[in-house]
Amino acid sequence: MPLTGIEIFKLLPKTNCKECGDPTCLAFAMKLAAGKAELTLCKYISEEAKSKLQEAAAPPILPVTIGAGNRVLKVGGETVMFRHEKRFENPPGLAILITDTMPDAEVTARLDKFNNLKYIRVGLTLRPDMVALKSESGDPAKFEALAGKVKQGTDGPIMLISSNPDVLAAGLKACADRNPLLYPVTKENADRMIELAKTSKCPVAVKGASLDELVELTNKLTAAGIKNIVLDSGARTLRRAFEDQVFIRRSALQKKFRPLGFPTIVFPGEMTTDPMKVAVIAATFVAKYGGIIVLSDFYGESLFPLLVERLNIYTDPQRPLATTEGIYEINNPTDGSPVLLTSNFSLTYFIVSGEMENSRVPSWLVVKDTEGLSVMTAWAAGKFVADAIAPFVRKCGIADKVKHHRLTIPGYAAAEAGGLEEELPNWKIEVGPREGSLIPAYLKAWKP
Repeated sequence: MPLTGIEIFKLLPKTNCKECGDPTCLAFAMKLAAGKAELTLCKYISEEAKSKLQEAAAPPILPVTIGAGNRVLKVGGETVMFRHEKRFENPPGLAILITDTMPDAEVTARLDKFNNLKYIRVGLTLRPDMVALKSESGDPAKFEALAGKVKQGTDGPIMLISSNPDVLAAGLKACADRNPLLYPVTKENADRMIELAKTSKCPVAVKGASLDELVELTNKLTAAGIKNIVLDSGARTLRRAFEDQVFIRRSALQKKFRPLGFPTIVFPGEMTTDPMKVAVIAATFVAKYGGIIVLSDFYGESLFPLLVERLNIYTDPQRPLATTEGIYEINNPTDGSPVLLTSNFSLTYFIVSGEMENSRVPSWLVVKDTEGLSVMTAWAAGKFVADAIAPFVRKCGIADKVKHHRLTIPGYAAAEAGGLEEELPNWKIEVGPREGSLIPAYLKAWKP
């Protein structure tokens, strides 16, 4: 069980030095218990106390990092069953499968998909995360060659798949510096895989014929000092795999059962050969509770919805995505171009700016900080009202960029027009459309 603030306080030096930024050690302990501070801020804690606190503070599902350099995949680290309780921490990695029996042209095509299938949404780049390499030939040399080609062809994290440790060792020769995930550790090869994992210091994925066997294997690995573990329950039907995901998550979070306190991996491509069914199954495990999802192939029409689903589920519900407050130039505006105002909720900003760009009318977009709330929500919360908008308009500098001093506010904030005219006597307040799709027609009809 997590330590309380008082239990943490008993392990602190009690100097009240204030160097951590808090006035007392007790205040710091309370922040630690709430997850709002890092233990590294205390410079005077003993190594023994640090060890106890770090062990107690470890999340019930341990985090695992795969890859190296600028692109790494971090999975696990979860602390809640449901997103609304707090937030989900690390989005699941989406992997494309490549085998050593595929023709070179197919390997190249799949690498191109992995590298080029990426999308911009609400200012974020959405893309897949990992390449899963499977040895179907059983030939170590062939697998090593494939791993070398993939390493040269992409900077993404790599997963090596073979039940033969000799084949995995060959693939590892070509990409050991990329910290690949080694899969699978089974009851039959556990001893040799433990040796390979300890030598390479790479994370491993465990596959059991049942959950009981999975527990035996994780206990064996942790006893050998290996903690970077990913779990595969071995289920290859949607119902059984779904049940296993929920059981593993509950055991780790609610029962604090450490042998199952690791992220998971699922293989939708081994549950069906229909690409669209693969996507539907993958969508299930984005929500419940896959850490790595290996797809048989990537298709833009199914990958994009999966990436958007992942984005929606793995954003912090208490912190809306927000755009930076300020003035944005759309289509090279001049001092005679219209000025539109909106909130800094990212989705609102990108809808409004996108429609303004589509209009091809040079315009100014003024974005006010509403703490990431949409126009209607911010208006209801008193963050997008005349008293708040007027000081922002005066200070942001838009008055120096235009000579007409006409400001268009969103249709949903029309009630603030009168108040703004009183607060901004030098500005003419105009009410724009209520819907983003009507912005192009509004701008084209706007006259200086």
